[in-house]
Amino acid sequence: MASAPLLPEPLTAAGRSSEKISLPTLQSKMKCDPEGYEFELILIYRQFHSSIDLFKMQGDSSFGSMSGVGADSSVVKDLADRALFLAHVAPFYPKHLSQFWSELAEFLGSNARSLPSGLRCHVTQALILLINRKMADLRETIALFMNLQTLGDRTLKKLAFSHVIHSIRRMNRKHKNEFLNRGLQNILFPLLQNEEESKAKRSLVTLCELHRRKVWFDERTANAICTACFHPSSRIMIAALSFLLDYEKIVDASDSDESSSEDESTKLTPQAVISKEAIYKAHHKGTIASKKKKKAKLQRAMRSMKRQQRMSSERSSLNHYSPLNHLKDAQGFAEKLFSRLQNCNERFEVKMMILKVVARTIGLHRLILLNFYPFIMKYVQPHQRDVTTLLAAAVQACHDMIPPDAVEPLFKQIVNHFVHDRSRPESIAVGLNVVREICLRMPLLMTEDLLQDLVLYKKSHEKAVSVAARALMSLFREVCPSMLVKKDRGRSSDPKARPKAYGEVSVAEDVPDADLLQEDVGDISENDDIDSDGSLDHGIDNMHDEPLSDGSDENDDIENEANELSSDDDAAGSLNEHEADDSTSDEEDAVASSTDDDDVNGDSENDDEESKSDSEEEDHEEADAHSGSARNGTENKTYKSLKRKASDFDSQLIDGDTSLRALKKLAGSKLGEAPSELEGDGILSNEDFKRIKELKAKKEAKVALTKHGLLGKGSNAKSSGFKVPDSSQLSIKRVDPTKLEAHLKQKLSKEERLECVRAGREERGKYQSRAAVKQKKTGGLSNRQKEHKKAMPLAAKRARVARSRQEKKKKNKGGKQFRGKKAWK
Repeated sequence: MASAPLLPEPLTAAGRSSEKISLPTLQSKMKCDPEGYEFELILIYRQFHSSIDLFKMQGDSSFGSMSGVGADSSVVKDLADRALFLAHVAPFYPKHLSQFWSELAEFLGSNARSLPSGLRCHVTQALILLINRKMADLRETIALFMNLQTLGDRTLKKLAFSHVIHSIRRMNRKHKNEFLNRGLQNILFPLLQNEEESKAKRSLVTLCELHRRKVWFDERTANAICTACFHPSSRIMIAALSFLLDYEKIVDASDSDESSSEDESTKLTPQAVISKEAIYKAHHKGTIASKKKKKAKLQRAMRSMKRQQRMSSERSSLNHYSPLNHLKDAQGFAEKLFSRLQNCNERFEVKMMILKVVARTIGLHRLILLNFYPFIMKYVQPHQRDVTTLLAAAVQACHDMIPPDAVEPLFKQIVNHFVHDRSRPESIAVGLNVVREICLRMPLLMTEDLLQDLVLYKKSHEKAVSVAARALMSLFREVCPSMLVKKDRGRSSDPKARPKAYGEVSVAEDVPDADLLQEDVGDISENDDIDSDGSLDHGIDNMHDEPLSDGSDENDDIENEANELSSDDDAAGSLNEHEADDSTSDEEDAVASSTDDDDVNGDSENDDEESKSDSEEEDHEEADAHSGSARNGTENKTYKSLKRKASDFDSQLIDGDTSLRALKKLAGSKLGEAPSELEGDGILSNEDFKRIKELKAKKEAKVALTKHGLLGKGSNAKSSGFKVPDSSQLSIKRVDPTKLEAHLKQKLSKEERLECVRAGREERGKYQSRAAVKQKKTGGLSNRQKEHKKAMPLAAKRARVARSRQEKKKKNKGGKQFRGKKAWK
């Protein structure tokens, strides 16, 4: 196309008038009437080409400098203005400007470094505008935008980076476009392995941002970011390591770009609770229009509640997510990165970053890297810098699939260097916390003698040390109580608990948590038994009337049956025997307590006579042999029964009744009665799974209440407040180094306490008396104040004065005493 000379004067509309028109005015008119201004478009397009030729001629004439071409400012301004003008009107002239984007891309690609900063930004804005209006494809220009970010121009780098991120986000907003995503990833992934540091850095930053915004939240992107840890450049390696380590912190932070305006409004405003009254009013009260408004309001509230629940569930599922989860060859990645750690000459901070990533990979994928633990031993010293971070990495790399012999030297070094009498309290507390975390993952490392020595620190005067020792003791109360001294075992949920042997795996034989449903069915059946037998008091009264010989014989038979069942199932048999023993002892206590009132009123001689009469009856009646021995045993403890409280008496009666019901249930199961509904076909319905979910939530809530001391004293409070987490849960969570340190709440000084008091009084008004508050009220005078101000008649005033005088005289007469006449009168 022949280039026309640049016209210095403003443009004129052809065939209309000779008035001068500026480019913005012409742009608006061309959008309104594209066909009428086609000649002007061709003219401006020719001027754009002539401006490019003139700019290139000035560049060839060596009018350049280090910052760019020393071209005329008028040429640069005309070129930028015409590029933006043509980009704005391009959608209205698709035939004439179909190749305009390729000319801009070619101009930027060939002359980007020599262009002035302002011209570069204007031409880039014109190209972005064409891509946003779908006049160009992002796949053909993404390589150009990645190169523009490496020119050192901050404004241009920010503009190109934001355009790439927002374009890919917009492309995947409604649904994931896998075809376009694969094409863009095939361009960015090779750039990540480029030896040129600037291009690899911009590619890594782009991939990390897209992965953080959950746009490219797939395995390919995660693996590409992880492979950047092996880049020859240390800066690229450090950037990749920092992203992998800090990803969990980034997820928790709020992202303003991700949240829409509706989400922001729901976050700022408190969530309203939908009450039954509001639902009733929306359907039954008011006119048709008001009902419609109330229903719409309810629907909006329900939608916002569902949105919040969905967002909270997504946050909870991503709390412990890491890009390391998507590693295809986790063992190879860990070994390769560990070999680089052994041979690298980087500074200490970089070595610690590599160490933490290797430990996180080992714990997350439960890998076996035996050389890692001897390597970390040379850094485990109390005086080492960032020692808590090192210890957290050591804890993270421990799991039950590692042989205990490989970790035992590291474990002993931690105990010997941190936990001893000459160490500082902070070091002892950190050492005990690390020992507890390691034993939580590998309990086989602990020996009985070492545990008893460490538990003795619970008597330390330092609170941090005593708290850490008690935490270790509470862990082994659940893991292996037999390793503790008897007085330290407490009331554990399973006294015979043992840690699993190395390599032992518990295979699930039924549906998880199905026993909760069976227990629930058992409780319902027990309640039905109580209702069928009558009230609890009536059952207890019948206990005193029934002969004891029959009950004891039945108990003996049931005990024999429980012993037979123990040969098939040891755990079930031991439990049944324990229940049987408890039931017999509870029956004896109940019989003894029923005779307490008579024993209290009688004397010791009467007690002897009663015992003799009972012994004579035993000789004559064989059926009452067991009952007589029970009475003799209880009469030996009559002095203790005198001090028995009423509450203990009631509790023993209730325990006796519950133990009898347990024996009755055991006998029914022996006779072939089905104790629950689950023994039919063993298939659970959807309602059963929902019930299991509800019972599991109740159990977890009960454990949480017990842990915080909010559960009342009784049978429910006996449940364990500490639950040993599963090994899979421990491997998913990241170990926080700050939790290994000793954090104690220090005492506040007097000034700090006063500041806290004043801070709590900011919203409170100044103190005033009640009279002052009443005087300030604006609702008028009270009736008493009006009576004081009311004008009274003269006769009423005189009567009131006379009445008050008489009352004063009576008061004075009653109060004075007669002291007699004085002697000198």
